[in-house]
Amino acid sequence: MSFLFGGRSSKTFKPKKNIPEGTHQYDLMKHAAATLGSGNLRLAVLLPDGEDLNEWVAVNTVDFFNQINMLYGTITEFCTEESCSVMSAGPKYEYHWADGQTVKKPIKCSAPKYIDYLMTWVQDQLDDEALFPSKIGVPFPKNFFSIAKTILKRLFRVYAHIYHQHFSEVVQLGEEAHLNTSFKHFIFFVQEFSLIEKRELAPLQELIEKLTSKDKDTKPTH
Repeated sequence: MSFLFGGRSSKTFKPKKNIPEGTHQYDLMKHAAATLGSGNLRLAVLLPDGEDLNEWVAVNTVDFFNQINMLYGTITEFCTEESCSVMSAGPKYEYHWADGQTVKKPIKCSAPKYIDYLMTWVQDQLDDEALFPSKIGVPFPKNFFSIAKTILKRLFRVYAHIYHQHFSEVVQLGEEAHLNTSFKHFIFFVQEFSLIEKRELAPLQELIEKLTSKDKDTKPTH
């Protein structure tokens, strides 16, 4: 279940990633869901007192994967080899896929193929206990933050593609509010912990400024 979407029945693009009940991460997820329920997204992304930053980033990364999974799942029928023959975010930005392991040299491919590669790759990272340990006491790898940054940087590209190429369909489906709230939550989170470089966010820079400027006055002091 995703924080934002609750028990909404919605087709997902890939199987949902569940955090096991009874784990500390599950408790953290419940905390995040309760804070999000208050409606203040700036406060919702802050690291809870006494909590481990890696664990907080891990729980939220899983949730963003689930959110994007649902959002993209609603528009897959419009994102086809014909309509989206390249993975783009407007005319100025095009993405080529490489994961550094099975695909070392970036390949140009359609948006549906790229997003399939991307979501499958993210799922593999989230399912790897050595990278995303769910058991208490199992340490996160030393390079965890850089892994999380790569995942979030790539997930951003799905938001960028949806906004640039499929926003009219999102509006037709009545999913605009969900998309905006999900993306705003994502942006506040990556800004709070400096998880994505500004140049990577360029395809949606105007939207980011619009969504975040309204909340400047409510940003809590640390």
